[in-house]
Amino acid sequence: MEPGEIKVHFFAAARAAIGSQELSIPFDSLSGVLDRLVADHPEFAAVRPRCSYLVDGIAVHGDPAEIQLEAGARLDVLPPFAGG
Repeated sequence: MEPGEIKVHFFAAARAAIGSQELSIPFDSLSGVLDRLVADHPEFAAVRPRCSYLVDGIAVHGDPAEIQLEAGARLDVLPPFAGG
């Protein structure tokens, strides 16, 4: 990971849509990161609305444009999981 980047980890359907378990990408707001993922991996657009997100292990809620990510952060992208 380069300075100014975050590490994004993908699980289940998000991993399948992205085609990778993790990526390092430039940090931005959560909305900016998600928009970049859709631009680079159009299949992610179908999964994105169902996902929840953890930033450094803490669930985030609210307007993704208002959730600012910092360099070095870890973002977990969690679609709904089947089973219990």
